[in-house]
Amino acid sequence: MSKLCVRSFAISIDGYGAGPNQDLQNPLGVRGPELMEWFFHTRAWRKMHGGEDGETGVDNGIAEQGFAGIGAWILGRNMFGPVRGPWPDDSWKGWWGDEPPYHTPVFVLTNHPRAPLTMAGGTEFRFVTEGIHAALEQATAAAGGRDVRLGGGVSTVRQFLRAGLIDELHLAIRPVLLGSGEHLFQGIDTHALGYECARHVAGERATHVFLQRRAAAEK
Repeated sequence: MSKLCVRSFAISIDGYGAGPNQDLQNPLGVRGPELMEWFFHTRAWRKMHGGEDGETGVDNGIAEQGFAGIGAWILGRNMFGPVRGPWPDDSWKGWWGDEPPYHTPVFVLTNHPRAPLTMAGGTEFRFVTEGIHAALEQATAAAGGRDVRLGGGVSTVRQFLRAGLIDELHLAIRPVLLGSGEHLFQGIDTHALGYECARHVAGERATHVFLQRRAAAEK
């Protein structure tokens, strides 16, 4: 059965999944890239950008696993780009160039309609205005029995968490203190929602913690 999974989602040890003041120059917020340092050194990251090098240790192996078995993605609007409000035109096509790394249908949450956008490599962005449940229903259908990966950002993950829709979360906890930004769990009682730590693994630049909802473990 298809599951909704959060994979390779980086947070600081004080719980922030993005820095403050996100904009075109700081898509992850100020100091946000420090959260992704565990990923930037991996072969998985380098291959996504046409490179042949990169580290092949624990972090890399877990990053590669994060892309396995995924049939569709869901993204919040901020993850797709910095444009706010009604779409002025169709010129913004994401942060990733002509061939995004998804290679599946990607359902983007937005309040403003936009026609689907087909990119090289099998990625098609589909814009959903009916909310998180509609996005999950459409993504699950498109995934064809494979899992749906929820890519973020923080506010989007929080919405799905509060609704009890996420089956599994992989958090890459970086040994940095951001102090401010977007906090992943603030005001959310994950234990009351039924989550438990299934395992944890020490990587080269992050500690990988895998949370699972107890109902999901029974599927």
